[in-house]
Amino acid sequence: MRITVAQIESGTDIDRNLATIERVASQAADAGSQLVVFPEYATYEKPRVDRSFVEHAQPRDGAIVGQLTRIARQSRIAVVAGIVEQSDDPDRAFNTLLAIDSDGAILDSYRKIHLFDCEGFKESTHIRTDPVPRSVTVVIDGVRFGLLTCYDLRFPELARVLTEAGAQVLLVCSSWVPGPYKIGQWLTLAAARAIENSVYVVAVNQTSPASIGHSVIVDPMGSVLEQCGESTETRTADLLPAVVAAVRARFPVHAHRRLC
Repeated sequence: MRITVAQIESGTDIDRNLATIERVASQAADAGSQLVVFPEYATYEKPRVDRSFVEHAQPRDGAIVGQLTRIARQSRIAVVAGIVEQSDDPDRAFNTLLAIDSDGAILDSYRKIHLFDCEGFKESTHIRTDPVPRSVTVVIDGVRFGLLTCYDLRFPELARVLTEAGAQVLLVCSSWVPGPYKIGQWLTLAAARAIENSVYVVAVNQTSPASIGHSVIVDPMGSVLEQCGESTETRTADLLPAVVAAVRARFPVHAHRRLC
């Protein structure tokens, strides 16, 4: 399966962000990709999450999601992208990943479980989680993908739950906050999740300076197949389920695991 990571610079102009998503999706489809993956908060982003995220949130049947499904359908490519989803809490929205197939049908949506209340940030002031967290996998062209958002990458338990649900690829859509050691941690965590679960990891970021860039595609042995710099760009790789199966046969860690 051919997949494209779209490292973009989203801002507060939703129409401009959607135009960027449409242009990149069309280019990815022309390059033969079956799936294009965009970052967290792809449709609305600022360096810090504030009240404006709630004010610009829309429901799953709103105009923004309608535009994303149209883009997928017209470009004939599956799309995964981060949106700000309206909730029943007037003070907080959901940080949601939307998975859409190439016919424009919504496969599922994932609401971020682990909110970034670190380093002086407090995402939970304006973003909420589901009362009962739900992990999400989707199947696109016969490949099962597990969905994670940004800070989720630091929690190996969620990656393991997704793998045990059948995920062959983990998609990590992020706007990774910059700072000391953050690029190294991002790359190390992506490789670790790939190695410990024998999966591909496709981790896409917003660009610098609001985020760190360095979107990356890692194979099940932890080797980097593609990596972006800090600016706007796309990278494409072919992901092979047979490679996942071969690595799991070579290192059957799931069968060997023993818990205390």
